[in-house]
This record gives sequence, structure tokens and C-alpha cells, in this order.
Amino acid sequence: MRVLVSLWFILICLPASAEPLLVDKQHFTLESFTTFSGQTIKNVQVGWESYGKLNDDKNNVILVTHYFSGNSHAAGKYHPDDEEPGYWDAIIGPGKAIDTNKYYVLSVDTLVNLNVHHPKVITTGPATINPDTGKPYGLDFPVVTIRDFVNVQKALLDSLGIAKLHAVIGPSMGSLQALDWATAYPERVERMISVIGMGETDAWSMNRLEHWANPIRLDPNWNNGDYYAKVPPKEGLHDALTLITQDALHPQFINAMLPQHFPIEESPLAHINNKHSSVKAFEALSAKRVNTADANHLLYLVKASQLFVAGFDKPLEQAMQTVQAKALFLPAANDLILPPYLANEAHQALLNAGKSSDYEELSGDMGHLNGIRYVQQAGERIASFLAEPVNH
Repeated sequence: MRVLVSLWFILICLPASAEPLLVDKQHFTLESFTTFSGQTIKNVQVGWESYGKLNDDKNNVILVTHYFSGNSHAAGKYHPDDEEPGYWDAIIGPGKAIDTNKYYVLSVDTLVNLNVHHPKVITTGPATINPDTGKPYGLDFPVVTIRDFVNVQKALLDSLGIAKLHAVIGPSMGSLQALDWATAYPERVERMISVIGMGETDAWSMNRLEHWANPIRLDPNWNNGDYYAKVPPKEGLHDALTLITQDALHPQFINAMLPQHFPIEESPLAHINNKHSSVKAFEALSAKRVNTADANHLLYLVKASQLFVAGFDKPLEQAMQTVQAKALFLPAANDLILPPYLANEAHQALLNAGKSSDYEELSGDMGHLNGIRYVQQAGERIASFLAEPVNH
């Protein structure tokens, strides 16, 4: 149990400021939204947070786009007594790499957010009531893409009168949104930072993502997505979250956190259904998350990630020709979800197109999560990149 508590603490906690930045969740509504595939969603709602102050010219805005299982709580705390701050609190705040004394920082809950049942998450997706039927959408909800996440963010920025982004930055699935911002609306983005990201989903990545969806589809309670008035597929969701957690971590980290592991144990030796203690300890990490997550939402996020290529309507090399932003790629050297070659492909495509792009790899023993839990190692590089002039 001591090992389990230690691992859970490291996974969810970040260093907190002596005086934490206090934030509120805000609410944005669109009466109607048309998806990339041409489908209409009524009464779209998402939550968002902001840190810092918008200047009079509205040109000090940095958009932070969140990762697959994350939400808009990128920094600060809702209450001083909260256990932990937002996931990137180490680099967002007064005097930090993304300095809220200089910049107005926004972050937005995506459509189909995984954490739809969390009290601080506002999102529209399969678990939402369809206004035409009075019942949850389930699989009648349209397939959405990374571009749809970007377009909802754009609608929010338009409502605030923000026409240009000083920068857009995000980790993992957030990096997909950041790069797509630079290709979809090149005239609005001055700087783009991709952390633990990629430019398009290749065949290897697509198949890995499919493995995340399979446990849910194999759970009989999933019932082809129709479970909201019934028993939910918690076992499949739990298995999917456990798999995602393992993929996000490097073996070096997992082995260090489970040092008592030994292959020969009495219980699994006695019966085929008995699990090793290290397996049970690792699986327990996902138990708490099951209560705030939704199985269908996870499937929709998988599909959105599988459908990704920056630019969407053209090959990556061609899409990179439209980018006007300065770019910085920060992959993790030992990432097992999005290995560095995926970020390097987009970086090289930008260079081939004569664009400004830099590339540096993050280190650490956490694999993919180096870009979230250890991102402060790139703090000085991020700060200097944000201060660099751009060509207009």
C-alpha cells in the first residue's frame, strides 16, 4: 500500500506555489456548432479558465490546449485547500515560464472531454442530453476531430474579441490542437509549442490508440454505447485507463515505484485467475478515475486522435507550407506513446517548407509524462521562445 500511495502521489501532484494562483471555471455556450464532417450539434457547452490579465490591445494571449485525459485546469487552484494545482502549474503563473504578469493565459475543456462527470468539467459529448430526444446522445453524437476542438476554442476567442494568439502551446493531444491551430488559422498564431506531440497519426500510433478502445467495446455493459440508464461499463473503462497509464509511463519509472515486485508469488502460482501484487497495485491507480470518466467519451477521444493530421484537408508536408508561426517541438526522448520521430517529422516538414522551427528533447524517467510532470526542465527554453520576436 505504501508503494501504491507513493506512485499515486507522484502521478497526480505537482509542486505548488507558496501562494497559489486562485482560478474559477467559466462557462461558454454555442447555440449551434457545425463539425468538420458537416454535422450539427446544438447547445454546445465547454468550460474554460484564464490566468493573468488581458491587455488593452488583446495581443498578450497564450492558449494552452490540454492532453487526452486532462481538462482546462492547467494551473492554479480553485481553493487554497485543494490537494494539487493544475497540471502545468510548474510553468504557468507569476514569474514562471508562461508568466501571468505578462500574458493572459486561457485553457478550454475540449468537446467529449474524458472527465465529463467531474464537477469542475463542462463539456458536450455522448453523455450529454440530446435536446431533440431528451436522452443522452450515446453513439448518436457526431464523430468529432481535433479541428472541432480548435474551432470551439476559436469561437470562444472570437466572443472575447481576441483576434491573435501570442502563442498556443499544449502537451500530447494538446500538441495536436496547437499545431492544427497554426495550420487552420495561420494568420492568428504567432508562436506554436508542441510538447510530447506529433504532426499526424501514423499506422503504428493508430493501432496503439485502438488498443485503448478495445477493453470498453469488450465490456458487455457497454451495450454499443447505450448504457446511461443502465449499468455502465466500468470494468472496460478501468482496463482502458490502466492501459493508458502504463503506456504513458516508462518501464524505468514503473519498476522504481514497484520495487517489491517478484515474478514468483504464492497467490498467482496457486490459481490462474489470481493476479500478482504489482499488477493489482498498478490497476488500483485507475479506480478513482473511473468515477469521473465516461467510456463513450474515451472512445470519441481515441477516434479524434486517430483522425488527426495537421491541416486535415491536405498531406502534412503541404499543410506545413501554410504555417506562419514560429514553432518549437519538445518531445520526450523515451516516450512510448508518441515517440520523438513523430514530432521530428512535423519539425522537418516545417524546415523543408522554409519555416522557423526548433526541436529539443525532454529527459526524465517518466516517458510520455515527462512532458507533463517534468515540463519545468524546459521552462527557460519556453520563456525565451515566448520572448523571441516574430516576423510580421
